[in-house]
Amino acid sequence: MLPKAARDYYRSGADDEMTLKRNRNAYQRLLIRPFCLRDVSQINTKTSFKLGETAFEIPFPVGIAPTAFHRMANDEGEKATVRGACKEKTIMICSSLSTTALEDVAKASSGEAVLWFQLYIYKDRKVTQDLIARAVKSGFKAIVLTVDTPIFGRRRADERNAFQLPYMKFANFMEYAKDLTVTPGVTTGSSGLWEYANNLFDASINWKDLEWLVKVSPLPIIVKGVMRADDTFKAIQFGASGVIVSNHGGRQLDYAAGTIEVLPEVVRAADGRIPVFVDGGVRSGTTFSRRSRSALKRSSWAARCSGDSPSRAAKESATSSTSSNPSLSIP
Repeated sequence: MLPKAARDYYRSGADDEMTLKRNRNAYQRLLIRPFCLRDVSQINTKTSFKLGETAFEIPFPVGIAPTAFHRMANDEGEKATVRGACKEKTIMICSSLSTTALEDVAKASSGEAVLWFQLYIYKDRKVTQDLIARAVKSGFKAIVLTVDTPIFGRRRADERNAFQLPYMKFANFMEYAKDLTVTPGVTTGSSGLWEYANNLFDASINWKDLEWLVKVSPLPIIVKGVMRADDTFKAIQFGASGVIVSNHGGRQLDYAAGTIEVLPEVVRAADGRIPVFVDGGVRSGTTFSRRSRSALKRSSWAARCSGDSPSRAAKESATSSTSSNPSLSIP
């Protein structure tokens, strides 16, 4: 069983957790109206898309979203997760706040997974550029820029638990500091993670910083945290190769819309110029089936999981419903 602090970190959302709940509950309003007498003897779940000039194909439209600190759930951490992604030949987005260095994640891969690296723009731009260079050298194929975290959202569960990493480090930052495990703030009641992130993240970033990142990165940039049509237009204008509709799993701004509620708006704004991905609220293949129809079949979704076996279990559940639901409802 997970320790309480780890369990609360994984499951909690920001403030009153209304966005966290809304991500899931919004699907209850989406109903499937099935067609009948259609030939569904052959179902193909393969998904292909391009990021800039780079083409990708995965066997089913499910990938692993970036989540931090996998070693709190599995002793092998992100190494176990990437092995699961390799077995399913799908996308794994490695968090920059992982407990395994990105080089070691790449080494644990058999080469069957599609590896992308999640990044923040840090106050020290050299750290940002160094992380990109390390990702390129390690064989990652895209950079996922998280833009919904200029500062860390207030997570009350982490505050109550005075959350900090037990016996672990921020593995990707060890060459920049001797010890990035932060002691919880006594006067603010904040978690160590909150203090660390707000000391490192740059709250002044804007669209010009995305333009800069596109110029310095040899890899395509996917912007994660887009929830509006106008921001989709700007992401394309400033060079993004893709966007991820995301509210950070309801862990940043509370009382925000659920991702499924804004997905059609973002897809219309993208208008096929860039791929649109989405995370948040997905619990089964039936959820995915409704999401893909809402997005006019242009989106992919991200499964949150840690470890080899959970990755397979999530995939098997999603793939089973992803195949059976179109068979029962496809036009």
